[in-house]
Amino acid sequence: MSKQREELEHRLKLRNIKLSDYDDIREIMVSIYRDQGGAWTKQELKNQLKAFPEGQICIEDNGKVVAAALSIIVDYGKFGDNHTYDQITGYGKFDTHDDDGDTLYGTDVFVHKEYRGMRLGRRLYDARKELCENLNLRSIIAGGRIPGYSKYYDQMTPRKYIDLVKSKEIFDPVLSFQLANEFHVRKVITKYLPEDTDSRAYATLLEWINIYYEKDEKLIGNKKSIVRLGLVQWKMRRFNSVDDLMQQVEFFVDTVSGYKSDFCLLPEFFNAPLLAEFNDMDASEAIRNLADYTDEIVTRMSDLALSYNVNIIAGSMPEYDGKKLRNVSYLCRRDGTTDKQYKLHITPDEQAYWGLQGGNGIKVFDTDAGKIGILICYDVEFPELGRILAEQEMDILFVPFWTDTKNAFLRVNICAKARAIENECYVAITGSVGNLPRVENMDIQFSQSAIYSPSDFSFPHDATVAQASENAETTIVADVDLDLLTKQRKAGSVRNLEQRRLDLYSIHWKKKK
Repeated sequence: MSKQREELEHRLKLRNIKLSDYDDIREIMVSIYRDQGGAWTKQELKNQLKAFPEGQICIEDNGKVVAAALSIIVDYGKFGDNHTYDQITGYGKFDTHDDDGDTLYGTDVFVHKEYRGMRLGRRLYDARKELCENLNLRSIIAGGRIPGYSKYYDQMTPRKYIDLVKSKEIFDPVLSFQLANEFHVRKVITKYLPEDTDSRAYATLLEWINIYYEKDEKLIGNKKSIVRLGLVQWKMRRFNSVDDLMQQVEFFVDTVSGYKSDFCLLPEFFNAPLLAEFNDMDASEAIRNLADYTDEIVTRMSDLALSYNVNIIAGSMPEYDGKKLRNVSYLCRRDGTTDKQYKLHITPDEQAYWGLQGGNGIKVFDTDAGKIGILICYDVEFPELGRILAEQEMDILFVPFWTDTKNAFLRVNICAKARAIENECYVAITGSVGNLPRVENMDIQFSQSAIYSPSDFSFPHDATVAQASENAETTIVADVDLDLLTKQRKAGSVRNLEQRRLDLYSIHWKKKK
């Protein structure tokens, strides 16, 4: 390689600033801030390096600093939103830095004019965000100039100018860049930098929120990030008693618990083989007799959840109170508590054969492994329910189902995929396989259990975390990362929840009278 070629080749390196970099930094600042006070003094840079060396970041090219971002940590509550630049920097002394503070405050970002267009500013902003996350700080805050406002100050207010920059009707060399880097304008402040005539002494107070911030980190018992799901694709077979049924249930609970699963999901009407005992009855009478076993099964499921240390979504079972027959899924937590979710939408077949009625409520359940929702089979085909749960910050949606044919299965399956994408959550579905020749209306089964995710770069390329073989008794055990959901909701390629046009439409739950 020729010497001339070597001189032209860039060798960029991101690193922390040293005091010996001052001359390079001063050169950049003088060229950029000639009309706004010029460069930091060497003593001011020394003060900042002494206060918080990790927060002073630069990019060098072949040994010469060509861009830099400087910051301190502050207890933001001591300053509030109506501060000036001099106040929050301690007039250049940076004695306002507080290692126990909650906010990373950006004091400056600058790029050499000859390096504009190389996206070095974006690299510096990304490095700041990484620092904020690693230090577990609540947010990054900075005062931002709006130099383009000087062309419009006699035509509009600063707020109107900012709105037009947001909608890309106007380009501002500073604010447009900051908005593109996921900062939002917290408010407009005055006299932040009185010498900034281009901004007419106005400034934007900008904030980037650290979505991973944990206020009071505990040594144990923190919210889990990686959650392990265990799904049981259940084979319908003849059972002579509840003991026989629960022996098979315990086998699968033991299996997924052995892999340290946080959840075990069973299918809708997994206890249907017990209907064979009532095969000489009318279908509606038989299922009401089956409901007599529900309390005992729930009690035994709860015992399994405790002894095997796994949260069990007990598929679904019939519940009959003497007046209404409903389909209910029980959540048996591993702390010994239970909850339940009724199926809301009843299929024409369930109504005709059994006289099932729908429940009247829906909610998100808190567990030690995230917030979950449960929709039984047909309910997942109604997108309003998934959205209502998503608005309550659901992380994982569990769908126990029973389908007899492949086209019935595909309705559940395709809708489950849609719920995962549109609500930015994980969706786990499982059903039953095999045949029950002596059980009316539950004779054939079709299932292919799966776990689905949103569709973006952080997730599997086909938005499928795991999938079982068709119509084979088996289990799925797979991990899902709840932190990726947080990232998706705030920084995904598209953000279905955040970008809803709530000014045009919304979904409301009507309280039952």
